[in-house]
Amino acid sequence: MQPTPPGWPRIASALFYREPREMIDWLCQAFGFAVRVKVEGEGGRIEHSELVFGDAVVMVSCERPTVDARFGNALLSPLSAGGTTQSLFIYVDDLAGHCQRARANGARIVQEPRLQDYGEEYWADRNYSALDPEGHVWWFAQRMRNPKGEYA
Repeated sequence: MQPTPPGWPRIASALFYREPREMIDWLCQAFGFAVRVKVEGEGGRIEHSELVFGDAVVMVSCERPTVDARFGNALLSPLSAGGTTQSLFIYVDDLAGHCQRARANGARIVQEPRLQDYGEEYWADRNYSALDPEGHVWWFAQRMRNPKGEYA
């Protein structure tokens, strides 16, 4: 397998919003992302952006409510789709502090922080889930115990 381009993980997610400019600011304030790239199109429309959190990359842009030949489908915010279109999972260093920051910035905490323990053979994480203002589901976790024997 060839290495990825510098600064890119093997997989990155793309999220579509009705109000991407506002959501980029919100994701930075509430969840701690930083803007790496923001490409504006006609009328200030957000055509593409890259937000980073550690080595994670999330692309954010405006929704495309009509079928676009480049994508083969409409790309919608959960507000337009009538519900969540995907969820994202991110490890953080301080789960309690992260949840407090998200809540203070208006995230809807769907699941309060709790321990998810799969047993000694597997792992234990503390995690919580939140909805952003347009309805994407975000899971945040902090590793509490690694699997017995670790992964190879």
